Amino acid sequence: MSFAETPSISKGRVKLIMRIAGTNIPDNKRLEIALTYIYGIGRFSALRILEEAKVPPEMHSKDLKGEEINRLRNAIEKNYKVEGELRRVVAMNIKRLRDIGSYRGLRHARGLPSRGQRTRTNSRTRRGNVRKTMGSGKRKLDKK
Repeated sequence: MSFAETPSISKGRVKLIMRIAGTNIPDNKRLEIALTYIYGIGRFSALRILEEAKVPPEMHSKDLKGEEINRLRNAIEKNYKVEGELRRVVAMNIKRLRDIGSYRGLRHARGLPSRGQRTRTNSRTRRGNVRKTMGSGKRKLDKK
């Protein structure tokens, strides 16, 4: 058993779970989909990695041999920033924008959309589900 596989016990049998870049790769999905579970790898990158490692995309990760797993791991480590390293680079880029005081940096700091979307309505994802309306906007008269 190589360091690429982590044992997991299910119903009395030892089942091996493939790990690449600190992420568990699902056994029951095709490799082109399974590799997208790694942060920083999408469908296009997954196909390119599989082509470089000479592994057919329609294979499942449970069918891989140790040599193929190592080729996949080497292809990913050599050419791509994934998981922690990529998250660190993105965080550093946002920090740089904040430090130089750019508009995008200010939007990141305030937790607002930074790519020109409207915020009068429809920015629930960035602001949280905060409703700041008070009704229709029409003033109500106090009863005497």
